[in-house]
Amino acid sequence: MSDQTVVITLTQKQDYQFVADFGAGVPSLQCDEPAPLGQGTGPSPVQLLTAAVGNCLSDSLLFALRKFKQAPEPIHTEVQAEVGRNAEGRLRVLSMTAHLKLGVPAASLQHLDRVLDQFEAFCTVTQSVGQGIPVKVMVSDSEGKQLK
Repeated sequence: MSDQTVVITLTQKQDYQFVADFGAGVPSLQCDEPAPLGQGTGPSPVQLLTAAVGNCLSDSLLFALRKFKQAPEPIHTEVQAEVGRNAEGRLRVLSMTAHLKLGVPAASLQHLDRVLDQFEAFCTVTQSVGQGIPVKVMVSDSEGKQLK
């Protein structure tokens, strides 16, 4: 049983350009494949997937820290998606690596160890994607100290 259903409508504009409509109150987004297939006039499906993983992880980390009344802002997240060929020679996202950087030193945050142990489990997108694509998550603080 689903708690909600998300519906996004894609309408072809031309060639590989599609406009994604997210519904009332949310701006639409033009998507496109990179050259030579498309013209690269918007994010590609791989970029959208990569952004979704990074956004969800960032949200989960922020939510978990705020539950303890902590202020880690600004969080900066970089996600790399490795795209390569599978055994059948088809392009696939083979793995992802996400690096989240807190905007403050780790020493200024309470309950950080507990948060770092749990926040990934609450990330809907990453946990779903991770069932088929390995996702490595790293976290550091504003001083560059590796925390996870």
